[in-house]
Amino acid sequence: MSLQEILNHRRAVRHFDPAKPLDNAVVRKCIEQATLAPTSSNMQLWEAYHVTDKKVLEKLAPACLDQLTARSAQQMVVFVTRQDQYKQHAEAALAFEKGNIKNYSPAEKQEKRIKKLELYYTKMIPFIYSRGFGLWGLVRKILVQSIGLFRPIIRQVSEGDMRVSVHKSCALAVQTFMLAMSEAGYDTCPLEGFDSRMVKKALDLPYNTEINMVITCGVRMPDGVWGARYRRPFEETYHLV
Repeated sequence: MSLQEILNHRRAVRHFDPAKPLDNAVVRKCIEQATLAPTSSNMQLWEAYHVTDKKVLEKLAPACLDQLTARSAQQMVVFVTRQDQYKQHAEAALAFEKGNIKNYSPAEKQEKRIKKLELYYTKMIPFIYSRGFGLWGLVRKILVQSIGLFRPIIRQVSEGDMRVSVHKSCALAVQTFMLAMSEAGYDTCPLEGFDSRMVKKALDLPYNTEINMVITCGVRMPDGVWGARYRRPFEETYHLV
């Protein structure tokens, strides 16, 4: 399918066909394709839990408020954020980018670029991603507001702002996954209506994870799509500057 056909085909499907199971390998491949989505500072602070076990699916259905899309799902993919792993991810990103510089940058610029990256990933990233009951975020806000009096600066640095940033990056991966599933001929439905505590318990997730979205997966039944797609008039959304 072309991109336009994929976008038209992807719908939030509310009822899946129980007679049409999914190929685990295909869904796994779609999750792998989702890892190509961009993330802020290439931190990739998200994980995907591919649920195929029927017993776990039965636990997730009530956690998703017993919606038909959850009860009829052949599989689910639960996307979670892992802001708690920012140190490990920063170290991995730095190591990779050092290799990039050595392989692709002119020799005379390598040392300067590596020092700049080291400063960013070992000092800046820990400073903006760390949490401390809101206090670190307050310190960051005061600092950037002061600097912002003299030059442009990123101002969304509170703990709440950084949490939103991590979830935005995860959401980009979620959308990529759903489009990949559509290209594979499978259907999905993104759910934000769920009991996060029950979902975490069903998957035995670490305490510091946050549920970004639960994606139900299957092949649509005739009644799986609830009518025509509504979108606001494009003229109300589009602004040419």
